[in-house]
This record gives sequence, structure tokens and C-alpha cells, in this order.
Amino acid sequence: MSTIGQPERATQNRVVTLFRDELKYRYLGDWTDREDNSNIEESLLSAWLTKCGYTPAQISSALFKLRTEADNPNRSLYGNNQAVYNLLRYGVPVKIEAGKVTETVHLINWNEPAKNDFVIVEEVTLKGDLERRPDIVLYVNGIAIGVLELKNSRITIGDGIRQNLSNQQPEFNAWFYSTVQFVFAGNDSEGLQYGAIGTPEKYFLKWKEDEHDNTRFKLDKYLLKLCDKRRLIELMHDFVLFDGGIKKLPRVHQYFGIKAAQEHVRQKKGGIIWHSQGTGKSIVMVLLAKWILENNPNARVAIITDRDELDKQIEGVFTGIGEPIMRTTSGIDLMKQLSQAKPRLLCSLVHKFGKKGKKSDRDFEQFIRELEAQPSQTVGEIFVFVDECHRTESGRLHQTMKAIMKNAVFMGFTGTPLLKVDKKTSLEIFGSYIHTYKFSEAVEDEVVLDVVVHSLKPA
Repeated sequence: MSTIGQPERATQNRVVTLFRDELKYRYLGDWTDREDNSNIEESLLSAWLTKCGYTPAQISSALFKLRTEADNPNRSLYGNNQAVYNLLRYGVPVKIEAGKVTETVHLINWNEPAKNDFVIVEEVTLKGDLERRPDIVLYVNGIAIGVLELKNSRITIGDGIRQNLSNQQPEFNAWFYSTVQFVFAGNDSEGLQYGAIGTPEKYFLKWKEDEHDNTRFKLDKYLLKLCDKRRLIELMHDFVLFDGGIKKLPRVHQYFGIKAAQEHVRQKKGGIIWHSQGTGKSIVMVLLAKWILENNPNARVAIITDRDELDKQIEGVFTGIGEPIMRTTSGIDLMKQLSQAKPRLLCSLVHKFGKKGKKSDRDFEQFIRELEAQPSQTVGEIFVFVDECHRTESGRLHQTMKAIMKNAVFMGFTGTPLLKVDKKTSLEIFGSYIHTYKFSEAVEDEVVLDVVVHSLKPA
């Protein structure tokens, strides 16, 4: 007997059981009539911090700073959420006494996800100018990080998304969302969609994994995937972007593309990421570069493009998320910067590698041989991202890059299928495909629009 169309309450009961029995979250009940529900449940957070060995004075100071950042009346929800995220990500600096060393109170154990306190509660009444009651709230160490709105399968997920969006308005309960990292909406017929605070309805995302498995509701399947303790912590730590006023979470192909690239990085192995045009390659580059620099203290990342507008765009993306990046002015400048320990993140035009006045093939090949015989010294472990590698890889300038940075790991990014002649050269230079997300997949996932060509008969 089909359970599609069952009351929302039955779906919610099943989801709560899933979190409690399969994901092993602690269930703390229905908070409809509970007083003073908060996005920072201080008793839960204090208990967890005490268990971690922090002193009462450190805990009190950390709670005060967290609450101050979360409730700052002079900032937008985006600003408060970003400030809270930074405290979650990097810890809260506390100084108990003058003259004492500043210490860091870590609100989340990023290295050992299972040691965090994962809690699920339902029907959380939020007091404000206008009262609201989210169906399910997820807490990590007493901090609200996820809100889930469920709907009857005969009611579109869009209703749940719009409810979440209205809850974030100042006249409702914007204050509660200053700590929230994931906003979910789902039902049994359509499955699950997710976004960040402020994500417009049309940009809510769909997860896609183990599509052959139809043994249970998609809602349940994807909650198990996204809210698994280890993955939820990983998504918060490595896959959140604050980009010029817009908070972003990864699409599923970006997540798996980055995961595949991380494995290549660990093996010091290059390759090609082919993600169809318009599906967010720049976000993949940003998140991967951040991960490399954080996880390898000796690493440096150089992002190479072949067009000035792309060069400026990449600089703008990194600057927009607060990551310092140096935009080199010439090939000589690039090599000068790479011969020093800093900066660790650079971008440059590939044509800056050329040698002025060397026009002929013979001269260029001689230039290559000179570089190979006496390559410039670089400092650190160099990872080179080549954007739109299909346009530049077949040219001789890529030989120059390989000659200049003999020990560098090269990763090519392209949004265009490699033509037969280009494919051979690309694979020779960069290595095999790391991850692919083709145009047909992007159309199916509604990430890009299909191209329809109509032939017109002459009049």
C-alpha cells in the first residue's frame, strides 16, 4: 500500500525516527510549549564545552562573544551569520585575565565529528513580532545549524522553501537564523531541497547520489546522505562560501568534483575537471584552493587563465570571499613571487609566460630548452590551476609552464568538451579526468537550460 499522500505528521514522525535511530541524533522532544527556545541553547553548549575540558570562565566568555555576534543589531542577517560561522569555523578567542595568553575555545570538534553532540527537536516555537514554529531543528553542541520544513506530498516543496524564507524576515524570526548553516524543505513525493540563509527559492539545490537505490523515500535517502554526522560536519567546514553578500553551498557535482580532486592532491597527481559551462567551476576552484592551502602548510596555488577578463574574474571571486590573492603583472613577476615563500595564492594570465621577441617555433623551442636546463627556483609545493584549459593546452605556452615549474601539480578546468586533437594534448599535459559533469547532466539537473535549434525554411 502506497504511503504517498499520508499526513504531514506521519512523515515528520518517520523523519524524527530516522534521525534518532539511523543517524543517531539525540531526540529532545517537541518544543511547542517550551519557553525561551533559542538558536544558542546555552545549557547544551556549556555541558559540551565542560566535557571538552574548558573552564567555567572560558565557557562564559565564549558564550558571551557568540551571543554578541549572533545578535548584533547593526548588521544584516548575512553579516551576523558570517560572523557566527567564523567563530564556529576557527573558534572563539578568549582572554580571562589581563596579561594572560589568549586562548581559543572551539565550539565544534571538526577533526572528530562523532564527538560532537547532535540533537534533533521538533515544533520549535520561536517568539518574535510574529510567532513561527519550524517543523524540525538540528543542533550541534547546542547551536542551531539546520532547519527542516516538511510538507504533505500533495503540497509542493516550494511551500516549505517559502515558509523558510519568510521565517528569515525581520518581522518574523530572522534572529534565529544567524547560526543556521542549512535550510531544508522536503516531502515524500519530491524528495529534499537545500539552501543557505537568504537563498532564493529558484536557487535551492537538489542532492543526487545512489540514484539506483529506490528502496525508500528520496526524502529519507537524501537526509541520510546530507545529515550523516561526518558529512554534515565536512560540509560546514569545507564547503561554505560567503561571496560578496551571498552565502553559497555546493551543488552535488561540485562536492564530488572537489572530493575527487582532494584525492589527486594527496597523491600529488594532476588531472582535468570537466564541468559544463555555467555550472560553477569558479566555486570549485575557490573551495579546492582553500582546502589545499589549509591542509598543506607548504602548498601554494597559482591560478592561470588565458583571457584578461577571466583573470580579473577569478581575482574578484577570491577577493569577494576574503581570500587574499596576488594578481601578477607579468611572467617575470609571477616567477619572482613563486621564488619567495609568500604570497601563497596567485593568479596570472598564461600569455605572461611567453618571451617577447621570440616569435618562431625554433626560437620558442630553444627558449623551452633553456628553461628546462635551468628552471627557475620555486618555493613550496606548487599546485597550478589552469582555467579553460581546452583553449590554451594545445599551445606551446603550456610547454613553457611545465618547463618553468617542473615539480608543480597541474590541474586543468574546462567547461567545454575536449576535441579529439585537444584531448590527446590535454591528457598528456594534465593527466586523466578527475571528475566530469557534462551538459546533458546539467540540463537534467536543471542547472543550465537546454539548447534547442530550429531550422528555418527560406521564404
